[in-house]
Amino acid sequence: MTTNIPTLQYLGALPPIERRDLRFDFPPRAIWHPLGAHVSHLFNALSITFPLGEQFFVDSVRFYYQRILEEHPEMKEAVRGFIGQEAMHSREHDGYNKMLAKEGYPIAQLEQVVRAVLEVSRCFPASHQLGVTAALEHFTAMLADMLLTDPEVLEGVDPEVAELWRWHAIEETEHKAVAYDVFQMVVPGRFRRYFIRVWTMLTSTFLLLTTAMAFHLVFLKKDRALTDWRGWWRFFKATWISPGVLRRTIKPYLQYFRPGFHPWQHDNRHHVEQWKRALEARQGA
Repeated sequence: MTTNIPTLQYLGALPPIERRDLRFDFPPRAIWHPLGAHVSHLFNALSITFPLGEQFFVDSVRFYYQRILEEHPEMKEAVRGFIGQEAMHSREHDGYNKMLAKEGYPIAQLEQVVRAVLEVSRCFPASHQLGVTAALEHFTAMLADMLLTDPEVLEGVDPEVAELWRWHAIEETEHKAVAYDVFQMVVPGRFRRYFIRVWTMLTSTFLLLTTAMAFHLVFLKKDRALTDWRGWWRFFKATWISPGVLRRTIKPYLQYFRPGFHPWQHDNRHHVEQWKRALEARQGA
């Protein structure tokens, strides 16, 4: 590849970034996964970060929107699609989180933690904020790929909840390179870009994992499940053995640190199309 923006070489071949105005009716229960509370709350903990986190993503990309229009107008529709999709994700996960709040979980307090972390991130230069967005978009792309490729992850889950997570996974895959490409466009200097990319991934990893783990424990404490050792075993098995949600992210995570990395080097468009057809069929019905 001869450009720092590989996506521009095959934009026409990538999935269109569609803004889908879908709405979901969430079942009134927080423990919705057949493997129990420990696995359900892994997803629930991530959901707490989405409404505020995805607004941060949008703001970090939108900061450079006018520059993108002037210097790379071919990226206009991709950026607009990214912003539209993230807005829909924030809205639906806000509804999901309100369902959790009705179940008695301290959602407002946990969202304050997310807000405080993001306010610290906003103190850094715009290029670093965009680097954080690119890093966390890689996290969501890794998890999305697993949801789309392995039906076992959501096997036996309430159809409405499963559809929410798969819809989110489809759109995270469609726009997985947008923030990264904008970062490549607007941050000058190959060494500087690489340094910011590595630094923001390392710091984002620490903050995401510690925050998600803390939220996970808060949920389990509320359910009085902290000493449910069978639940912990099911959680360990699901994350590290089969389907191995965390184990299987190690390789794609490390790939982000390669100097020549690009999100679409892992081409999983066929999975997106498969789930899009299934999703559209259900929505049509």
